[in-house]
Amino acid sequence: MNHGRRAFGRGVLCAGALAVAAATRSSPALAASGPKSGPTEQQRLEIRARPVESFSILAPEVRRFGALEFIGGLDLSSDNPHFGGWSGLSISPDGQRILAISDVGSWLTARIAYAEMTPTSLADAVLAPVLGADGTPLWKTDAWDSECVCVHDGVAYVGFERVHEVRRFEIARDGLRARGQIVPVPPAVKTLRGNRSLEAIGVATAGALAGSLVTIAERAAKGPESPTKGWILTGSLKGEFKVARHDDFDVTDLAFLPGGDMLVLERSFGWLDGVGMRIRRIAAEAIRPGAVLDGPTLIQATMRQRIDNMEGLSIHVAADGSTVLTMISDDNFSFLQRTTLLQFRLVG
Repeated sequence: MNHGRRAFGRGVLCAGALAVAAATRSSPALAASGPKSGPTEQQRLEIRARPVESFSILAPEVRRFGALEFIGGLDLSSDNPHFGGWSGLSISPDGQRILAISDVGSWLTARIAYAEMTPTSLADAVLAPVLGADGTPLWKTDAWDSECVCVHDGVAYVGFERVHEVRRFEIARDGLRARGQIVPVPPAVKTLRGNRSLEAIGVATAGALAGSLVTIAERAAKGPESPTKGWILTGSLKGEFKVARHDDFDVTDLAFLPGGDMLVLERSFGWLDGVGMRIRRIAAEAIRPGAVLDGPTLIQATMRQRIDNMEGLSIHVAADGSTVLTMISDDNFSFLQRTTLLQFRLVG
């Protein structure tokens, strides 16, 4: 048996384990009721990083996957018990720093070290509690399930499941001590299902929506093909839209390309197949109140590729002018899963 087949065999075995772990995320009945504890103050932490040198398990020499070219990745771990559950990601415009948020109300900031544009490690990492308007760590409240984050003009916007909220944090001014202020949302947002709520958030980069805050629910209705809902929360085109769903994929994040098109990161789960990942591209001009959004698939991956429960997506333009997508996985604090950071170059 060659190394590729051994690796695939391990991947198949892991798929079953990951399926069990992912069930806690996929099924509200199995999901945890909430975190038992979280960080109470800022703390530095050491993060171990193991390189992910290939994306395909069976064909490690392959670099092109759909419209994306694999750059590299990192499997991340730490001895800190609060490290994990990273469900949202924002990367700095130069690609040097990340801001991640966990679904138990924690911030993570770190610097990405590169070797010839390939990520090699995370340094200068800091963990901190996400604070409410009164300074209370949100993991101590009902608003602990922070699922998505984006940063625009020095402000971090965070979407929360269960309480169906969006909060803004003056992150440039106050750093990780910023206190979250409620952003008004339409009444329909409050009717979302508890653990299928606001999962994706971003600020439009160009076109008629430039500067507008956009959010999408993970799954707004039952059924493998039922569209989910999204909202333009700010700007002159405020309103509700829908996002078509196919093949029982759920929305996990969104990010805007420099030209204004929106990328939607999605996840699927099956007991036999394990976890899947997909990214669709939505044309900027299609994003309007009342629209049903759909678009071509840029990449689709299965357990034959080195994915986990991919939940966070962010975009930056590299020094060579290429558009880079960075993704992070939510390990659900399970020893059966991994925290994986992946980077791809948009080439198609």
